[in-house]
Amino acid sequence: MVCSATTGTGVSFAELLASSPVILGEGAVIERLRRTERIQLDEHVVNSALIYQPEGRSALEAICRQYLDIGQRYGLPLLLSTPTWRAGRERIAAAGLSGRDLNGDNVRFLDGLRRSYGDYARKVAVCGLMSCRGDAYRPSDAMTAAAAADFHSWQAGALAAAGVDFLLAATLPALSEAVGLARALAATGLPYLVSFVVRPGGTLLDGTPLNEAIATIDSAVTPRPLAYLINCTHASFFRSALLHEYNSSPLVRERVIGLLANTAALTPEELDASSELVEEAPEAFGHDVSALHGELGMKIMGGCCGSDERHIECLARELSKYR
Repeated sequence: MVCSATTGTGVSFAELLASSPVILGEGAVIERLRRTERIQLDEHVVNSALIYQPEGRSALEAICRQYLDIGQRYGLPLLLSTPTWRAGRERIAAAGLSGRDLNGDNVRFLDGLRRSYGDYARKVAVCGLMSCRGDAYRPSDAMTAAAAADFHSWQAGALAAAGVDFLLAATLPALSEAVGLARALAATGLPYLVSFVVRPGGTLLDGTPLNEAIATIDSAVTPRPLAYLINCTHASFFRSALLHEYNSSPLVRERVIGLLANTAALTPEELDASSELVEEAPEAFGHDVSALHGELGMKIMGGCCGSDERHIECLARELSKYR
């Protein structure tokens, strides 16, 4: 059983995953903070340093507690990710924070919120969140597998040492860096997930077919990922990708276990070019994302771009039928 080294909650993500018909994912965090008055995100580490600022810490806590409250209200296991999406050593140095344990402090912040929920805390899994070095929407920025394994190993080790329940490499646009990230995560000994951005045609943003991407990582990395997710992708794109005649496969539908969905059926290029928030009705989001459980056996379902507590509330209401 993998237990947190510092949190003492006794949460084993592998056991939670095996025993739960569905797991609720959080909704957007960074995007919501960008729209919060008086909150300034750091150009290098984005939301990671907010825990050191009273107003920033309060805003971050308010959003996280909304998702915790929803999960508790519907009795659903919940996945929460640390605010460390851009907290690699290179960015921490650029932000002038090299003297801080930025990853560890964020883990302890999130675990403190979790522990305040009493018995429900044992249903909340905290993952150490990481991503690619460059722009997640530009596969041309991707590192080679060897360079990525070396580059990401420091942050993976910092998150593991701080006591996360598992690790998550998310919003990955290209196979090469995903392989390297998986190697860095595997070296920690913690369970980990790998999450891609996909196109409706069943490929990563770099054009790699999903079936090739998953087969490559599964064979190249030991231990292999516990499973895979898709994130920053609309439910309709996800469904199309997983059912694609050539670029998907039974292996893909077995190894991909969830979606953290956008609320807008837009490509990454269209999202990048949009100056306004594009979202769909929370009820439609909840219905369409939860339907993936019955249709494709998805287990982890939550939100990404455009989602907030309204979308996660509607999704939780739908998912509670499957508890």
